[in-house]
Amino acid sequence: MKSFVKLSLAVVFRSIVFVGLSTFIALYTQQRLGGSSAAGTAALFVLYLGGAIGSVLGGHLAGRWDRVRVCRRSYLISVFAVAGVVFAPGPALYLFVAFTSAGLYVPFSLQVTLGQDYLPSRVGTASGVTLGLTVSIGGLASPVLGAIADSSSLKTALVPLIVMPLLSWLLFRGLPEPAVHRAVQPRNDADTQVTTA
Repeated sequence: MKSFVKLSLAVVFRSIVFVGLSTFIALYTQQRLGGSSAAGTAALFVLYLGGAIGSVLGGHLAGRWDRVRVCRRSYLISVFAVAGVVFAPGPALYLFVAFTSAGLYVPFSLQVTLGQDYLPSRVGTASGVTLGLTVSIGGLASPVLGAIADSSSLKTALVPLIVMPLLSWLLFRGLPEPAVHRAVQPRNDADTQVTTA
C-alpha cells in the first residue's frame, strides 16, 4: 500500500504539470514568440504529438529495462525539458515542448500497470486511481496557475511546474520494481515418472 500511495502522488504531480502546460502553452508561446494564434496552435500540436510518441516509446523501453527505472529517468529528463519550455529563447521552445510531452507520457501506461502490481488484490481500484482520480487533480491546479498568471505573469505561473516532475522523480526513487508473477509451468510427465528397476 505504501508503494501505491507514492505512485499515486507521482501521478498527481505529473498530472499537474501536463494539464497546466496543456492549458497555457498556446498562450505562452504567443507571448514568447510574439506570433499569431497559429504559433500557439503549433505548440499545442507538438505537445500532444510528443505524448503519442512517448506512450509508444514507454512500452518499448519497459521491455528492455524495468518500469520503475524508465519512469524515474523520464521524470528526470522532464525536469530539464519543462525548464526549457519556461526559459528557452525563440523557436527552441517547440523542441522543449516535444521533450516535455514525451518525457511525461513515457511513464503514463507504465504507471497504470505498476499500480495494478502494487495492489494485486484490488486491480480495479488501482486502475481507477491511476487513470481517474489522480489525473483529474491536475485540472484543479489550473485555476491556481491562472490566478498566479493574472497577478504576476504567465511565465511566473509556469515556473512551479518545473518542480512537479522533480517531485515525481523523488517519489520513484523510493519505489521498488514489483516482482513479476509468472504462471507455474506444467511439469513434463516424463520428468515425474519414477524409474523402477
